[in-house]
Amino acid sequence: MAKKKIETPCIEARQGSRKFILTKLPASVVTAISYAAVRGQSEEEGAVQRLLNQGRINSIKTFTLQGGDYPNAVVLNWVSTANKLTVADGVLSFTADPDLAQIIDGQHRIAGIKAAIEEQKSLGRLELPVVIYRNLSTAQCADIFLSINTEQKPVPRSLVFDLYGVASENLIDHAAVRARDIALSLNEAESPYEGEIKMPGAPKRRGGIPLSSAVTGIKPLVEDNGAFEQIAVNELELQRQIVLNWFRALRNIYGDEKWDDKENVFQYASGFLAAMDFLRLQLIPYCNTQESFQVDTIQQSLKLAGSLILQSEVKGQGGAEAQKKIYSRLQDAFAPSKVKAATKFKF
Repeated sequence: MAKKKIETPCIEARQGSRKFILTKLPASVVTAISYAAVRGQSEEEGAVQRLLNQGRINSIKTFTLQGGDYPNAVVLNWVSTANKLTVADGVLSFTADPDLAQIIDGQHRIAGIKAAIEEQKSLGRLELPVVIYRNLSTAQCADIFLSINTEQKPVPRSLVFDLYGVASENLIDHAAVRARDIALSLNEAESPYEGEIKMPGAPKRRGGIPLSSAVTGIKPLVEDNGAFEQIAVNELELQRQIVLNWFRALRNIYGDEKWDDKENVFQYASGFLAAMDFLRLQLIPYCNTQESFQVDTIQQSLKLAGSLILQSEVKGQGGAEAQKKIYSRLQDAFAPSKVKAATKFKF
């Protein structure tokens, strides 16, 4: 970029032993003056960054082009000795040059925004909040990086998925919204999971399926080129009915009393996720060949009645390990009919 004198209002602040400058800068300036010093690749002082993930960059680029907001500050470490910052009467001044400041936090945001600017030049005027430290050591940069990325916890995924129901259209993950709709329908009357989908803010209790787990399990079915699209089942009601029939079949196998018992592995997230994997990978292809997604068709394909899967079988195992074990048990019990049903396609 051509050299340009930047003057912008700022606030100086101190937290503990460190001072920083809080200001706003155009995105075109932030992307030009900053760079990532990658730990393990750069030996310079202050190198704490990881390698960039192109998938995240592309996602942020799309988010930027769609008009996404960036209220959180990019955090920089000003390292240039030839081009110094000056602060006078609440105004920050410097000459814009490349590679003036290391990125402490926000490297994917900066890379994604830079890619968006290359496609839409006007986005260079987007104002970004920026925090600037000066001449920090590697240890100091690491302290700040860890504070941001470990102590400041991300929003729980259940709340993220719940907010998709009220967020602006351009910010929504449509597959997650569809999965959320199906998950919420499982929480209603006449569902085996009536009242068992745990919403954000609900009291903690043993058992039940967090909304985040339900959405995570259902989403691969409903996303583009997902299991439902591959069999041309695109309507919400039909998708909901297939998921509901699968769990109704399981409840019939367990019986009402044992289904509601806390020893039922499907009353926990690992069981739910394993069940959704099994539906996606085994039952949907099978039922599609049978031209039937009815409860009886599903129930008759599983020989579980004498060997119910219990929570005690996976007690003490991690979530992924328990999920794998439950899926394996379902696979062992799967005894699909080799004769195609003589019916029209049924749900």
